[in-house]
Amino acid sequence: MDMKIIEVKQSIFADNDADAEKLRKQLKEEKTFLLNVMSSPGSGKTTTLVRTINELSKELKIGVMEADIDSDVDARTVAQQTGVQTIQLHTGGMCHLDADMTRQGVAQLDTGDLDLVVLENVGNLVCPAEFDTGASKNVMILSVPEGHDKPLKYPLIFTVCDALLINKIDVLPYFDFDMEKVKEYAHRRNPKLKIFPICAKTGEGMQEWCDWLRSEVKDWNGK
Repeated sequence: MDMKIIEVKQSIFADNDADAEKLRKQLKEEKTFLLNVMSSPGSGKTTTLVRTINELSKELKIGVMEADIDSDVDARTVAQQTGVQTIQLHTGGMCHLDADMTRQGVAQLDTGDLDLVVLENVGNLVCPAEFDTGASKNVMILSVPEGHDKPLKYPLIFTVCDALLINKIDVLPYFDFDMEKVKEYAHRRNPKLKIFPICAKTGEGMQEWCDWLRSEVKDWNGK
């Protein structure tokens, strides 16, 4: 008996890529920049976003989509500490967002008059990197306590990102973390990757990161 084999994963990725490109085109027409932020849990994502948003909200209209499996802790924190429009996306147990989930969030956020939408993806270094969300740019946050070998262990996420924030540099003296090695390993995966050593808690390095993001948003929006 003949048996038909269907490559389900390839089909899922192909459909998602098409949805992502459609969403990216829509946002480009609306002049809305979508930033997809990925990292491990505990890297300082929310703290970094709060400081970034508070710096840029003086000149940009910003909205935030917080993705999580089943909580609204981060969404409440961002809303309370920044005052920008924030919504929570529950993934129903899935460890990532795909383009259709992102599209649903965008529709609820009403992005028409927003310059920048920040998507805080589910904390994970594997699944989120596999799915194009339709973002204008992808950014990853790696914290010093996680170690400098992560580009060797999780190559895909470094490959798909446009910028890497190395957070918690204030604790460098207490960890066996080699800044030059992590840069070397990351650039081995992605030679075009922009790298910003920062401390979201103290603000060190945040200005350079915010300047880069501000420039990317203005270029995307044609301003």
